[in-house]
Amino acid sequence: MRILVIAFAVLFAASPAPARDLRDILKELKTQTQPSEQAPPKAAAEGARPGNEGNLPAIAPFGKVPVEDEIKIGQQIAGSLLGAAPLVEDAALQRYVNRVGRWLTLHGERPDLPWTFGVIDSTDVNAFAAPGGYIFVTKGLYALLRDEAELAGVLAHEIAHVTQKHHLKVMQQSQLISAGSQLLGKKLAKDERARALIGSGAEIMARGLDKSAEFEADRMGVVLATRAGYDSFGLPAVLQEIGQAAQNAGSVALLFKTHPHPDERLTKLSEAMGSRFDAVPNGRNLAERLHVLK
Repeated sequence: MRILVIAFAVLFAASPAPARDLRDILKELKTQTQPSEQAPPKAAAEGARPGNEGNLPAIAPFGKVPVEDEIKIGQQIAGSLLGAAPLVEDAALQRYVNRVGRWLTLHGERPDLPWTFGVIDSTDVNAFAAPGGYIFVTKGLYALLRDEAELAGVLAHEIAHVTQKHHLKVMQQSQLISAGSQLLGKKLAKDERARALIGSGAEIMARGLDKSAEFEADRMGVVLATRAGYDSFGLPAVLQEIGQAAQNAGSVALLFKTHPHPDERLTKLSEAMGSRFDAVPNGRNLAERLHVLK
């Protein structure tokens, strides 16, 4: 146990620093898609508009999507989101969330992706993942967190969406439906295909994934956070906190619209976890290390 704790502390502190300044990366994402008007995050998620579609790759409805194409698609979706919901102006916060997120990814299935994490300036309670490793947590959700284990649980859930390619698979299914209609009519021009693709990405973020994908991300998130040395119950604790909000509360309206209710997710998690984690050494909560919002 002592060895595990020491390794956790040393490796977390030594998790690889980004080759480029994080702020530059996030600003670059934002400038890749500049909306004509600033809009609140909820409106952005429901109707984000693409920019620079000409560089967006068309993905096939079947088969494996090349990693470089997956990253480009994720950049476009992340850029749309950041174009409407700015990052919280706190460089220390952004660095901290990236360090926790990247520590988690070292224990995941796709550590080679250019993982980028950010906290966006929105009072909504929500988190978003885009293909290629782009993950964002709202300031409203971050404010609910009580320790680093809860942050790790939230990030691990979103990381699971990326590693399982949940959004990408839905986009491919959309392409398949589109392909059927194309066989009966004229082929779409390249820019139209790209526009449809990014449009479906924004739509997926707005309407959410199906329940099975959310339940799978919950299960995998708990495992990933545990594997990284955190308390296994960080994510369940956050779900309990969110579940106490009124169904019609404005801050959780989009979350409840795009995800199963937290009570249902907790029930599924409880069934999946059972007593499997009883023998796992106690993970760390690290409340003292959670970055305090300004």
